[in-house]
Amino acid sequence: MKIGLVCPYNMNRGGAVQEIVHDMRVDLMGRGHEVRIITPQPRDISNMDTTHTIFLGGGADFRSPMKTVPTVSASVDPETIDQVLEHEKFDVLHFHEPWVPVLSRQILTRSKSVNIATFHAALPETLMSRSIIKVVTPYTVPILKYIHEFTAVSEPAATYLRSLTDRPIHMIPNGVDLERYPWTDHKRTPNDKKTILFVGRLENRKGVKFLLRAFALLQAEDPDVELVIAGKGPDQEKLELLAEDLKIKHVTFKGYVTHAQKMKLLAEADLFCSPALYGESFGLVLLEAMATGNLVVAGNNSGYDDVMDGIGQLSLVNPRDAGEFARRMHVMLTEPKLQKLWLDWSKPYVNQFAYPKIIDSYIDLYKKALKGQKS
Repeated sequence: MKIGLVCPYNMNRGGAVQEIVHDMRVDLMGRGHEVRIITPQPRDISNMDTTHTIFLGGGADFRSPMKTVPTVSASVDPETIDQVLEHEKFDVLHFHEPWVPVLSRQILTRSKSVNIATFHAALPETLMSRSIIKVVTPYTVPILKYIHEFTAVSEPAATYLRSLTDRPIHMIPNGVDLERYPWTDHKRTPNDKKTILFVGRLENRKGVKFLLRAFALLQAEDPDVELVIAGKGPDQEKLELLAEDLKIKHVTFKGYVTHAQKMKLLAEADLFCSPALYGESFGLVLLEAMATGNLVVAGNNSGYDDVMDGIGQLSLVNPRDAGEFARRMHVMLTEPKLQKLWLDWSKPYVNQFAYPKIIDSYIDLYKKALKGQKS
């Protein structure tokens, strides 16, 4: 098959959807399919691998309902789209987050391929009645008729789509490349110095300020514990000032890290912490941490709650409750029996999200959709 993966976000900027699209391309091509990523062109592509990439339109900052500011396609010349589609002749176009302006809509209205849509984002309940209805819905509804099959990565991600259509939604979770995130046996002993790791964008919804407040309480009980914060974003300076105000010791802001640096940090960490407040539909970062043998404490948002099944529920905490948050981190760091129970659950659990299994599901759906179009 010839497959186009349409990503509305800047592929030169880190993000879960971008990583998923990249990994899908690698896996699909490894199976002999011809794959292109279709995405807006970033302002700077000098350090970007543009192989197998088609740029359509330029990038512009867009303030999303989640109060994030991704770079998305601002405008694409319709004639250019027609030329690309005619030249490439895709069997399948797979649109990730088709509700994000404006690339997907412009391609969908001209596509003669089978069109698959995947919804990733879980939108906050407080915005469902305001921003979504007023802004997103009038944009999204008209494009649904061009889509042959709908998928969502989780039930929280499907919630918004279910309010717009009664057509079937295929639940296909995000996958983890277990070769890129191999299991590491972390040598944990009660007296070792402990390291807590956060990796993600430094913006309000990620809840890092609550991690800092809880960590200040934890450090009062265990002065040697350290916190490593990897990632950049609009709140970095504010968070660094908050760490100073709280008189936190042993906290390091790493800024942007490469995949290799991220893997080194995961291997050295004792506990991975992601206190996201909302806007998480799945929790891919949790699965990546679990795949590498890390213990996890995470925010109790709907997306994380959906993926942290069974014993994994022990990891979930209300990030705004600093006392409970600190206690949960302390227990996960210091109780060997709990650690063993949790790791005995997480190691086999994460295997069900191995990328080959996820790609199998998408390929089956592509074939079904192609067969339906021909009949």
